[in-house]
Amino acid sequence: MGDLSSAASASEVSGAPATADRRRVIAGLGNPGVRYQATPHNIGFWVVDELAKRHNICVAKSEHRTLTGAGKIRNHDVVLVKPQTFMNDSGTGLSAVLKFRNLANEDLIVVHDELDLPWTGLRIRKNGSAAGHNGVKSIIGSLKTDVFTRVRVGIRPNHEVTDAAEYVLAPLERELRDEVEEVVSYTADAVEAIVAEGAVKAMAKFNRRARGIQEDK
Repeated sequence: MGDLSSAASASEVSGAPATADRRRVIAGLGNPGVRYQATPHNIGFWVVDELAKRHNICVAKSEHRTLTGAGKIRNHDVVLVKPQTFMNDSGTGLSAVLKFRNLANEDLIVVHDELDLPWTGLRIRKNGSAAGHNGVKSIIGSLKTDVFTRVRVGIRPNHEVTDAAEYVLAPLERELRDEVEEVVSYTADAVEAIVAEGAVKAMAKFNRRARGIQEDK
């Protein structure tokens, strides 16, 4: 396959919609195991589970230290992925999944939690630094590029977080749980839009500072 560190394709730079013959890998980040399944760090897993449910995709094939499932979203071929390494080594399996399918970095969409964004906020980006997120840092290191679409899901509560690691690895706070279904559904809608229409159009529709507060256009 081509070098995963190659520049973004012309369609991604221009924001053109994905084409029918372009397969996308949609990876939700999280930690495996019952201990972590209800923690905000696993919100990427929750979104992949929602997409799998909507589109009848079974994410159960063990592949390169990940679980994968292939199917279609809005008539576009996709592979849903849940890395089974711990968060800090997410890039190892994802880079192998891309290489095995002869796909490039611009074919990857990563969904992950973002403590720098308030709860219910959402931000789509096509490149950039890891911003302190160890899972994204691992992916950048494995792909040797920061050019891949990421969907950042805000998890910061309405109070100061004194220990970030403790917060993201503890069960989601009770006062936030009522909005989980909306957050996961909204994020899944955003991913579907990226697949069907391209990242730029999805940004305009779905980027928001918090629930009910869209980004300034």
